[in-house]
Amino acid sequence: MERSLEADCARCAGLCCVAPAFARSSDFAIDKPAGRPCPNLRDDFRCGIHDRLAQRGFPGCTVFDCFGAGQQVTQVTFGGRDWRSAPEIAGPMFAALPVMRQLHELIWYLTEALRLAAARPLHGRLRSALAETEELTGYAPGDLAAIDVDAHRRRVNPLLLQASDLARAGAGRRPDHRGADLIGRRLRKADLRGANLRGALLIGADLRDADLRRADFTGADLRGADLRGADLRGALFLTRAQLRAARTDPRSAAVIDRP
Repeated sequence: MERSLEADCARCAGLCCVAPAFARSSDFAIDKPAGRPCPNLRDDFRCGIHDRLAQRGFPGCTVFDCFGAGQQVTQVTFGGRDWRSAPEIAGPMFAALPVMRQLHELIWYLTEALRLAAARPLHGRLRSALAETEELTGYAPGDLAAIDVDAHRRRVNPLLLQASDLARAGAGRRPDHRGADLIGRRLRKADLRGANLRGALLIGADLRDADLRRADFTGADLRGADLRGADLRGALFLTRAQLRAARTDPRSAAVIDRP
C-alpha cells in the first residue's frame, strides 16, 4: 500500500502536467489552462526541466504530490492507455485525476492513523474507512467522476480528528492553531508540542528550533516555513510534499524516513 501511495512517474501519462490549470505566479512561470499539456512535458511523459523546476519558475511543481493517483488512473482505471495514443479518453482521464488524488490522500491519512498506537481504540473503524476508500479507487471512469468526495471526506474526517486527539493527549499544552493565519510569524523555539495546526497558514513562518513533537500538520501550508532545527518527532500527518515546501535541515527532514 505504501508503494502505491508514492508517485511513480514512469507508470503515469504525465497527468499532473496536463489535467490541472495553473496561473502565472510565484509558483508557476506561465498560465496553463486545464487539459493542455505543459510545454515542458516531453513525448515520454516526463518533465524536461525536472532537475531545475524552481530555477525555471515552477516551484509549485516541486511540492505537488499525487499520492500515487497518477499511476493508479493510468494503469488501473484506464488499463495502461494514455491520452496521446487514445485521445478519446483524454477528458475522462483528466477528470479522474483530481478525484483519485483526493481518495489516495485520504488513504494515506488513514494509513498514518493506523500507525498510531494511541489510536488503537479506533483501529477497527479506521480499517473499515480505509477499505471503503480503497474500494472507491477501483470504480470505472464514469462512476469515479461521480463520487462525492467531499461527502466521503466528511464521514472520514471525524475519525482522523479523534485519532489525532488520542495521539496528542499526552503532549502537554496542545495549543490550538487550527486554521490560524500564522504567515510570517516568529515562532522560533516555540513550545508547540501536540499543537493542532490543521489547515494553519504557516507560509514563511520562523519555526527554527521549535518543539513540534506530536503536532498535527493535516493540510497546513508550510511553503517557505523555516523548520531548521525543529523537533518533529512523532509529528502527525506531515507529508513529504509539506516538507519539500519548507526549509529543512537533516534533523527536520529525517522525519520522512521514519519506519
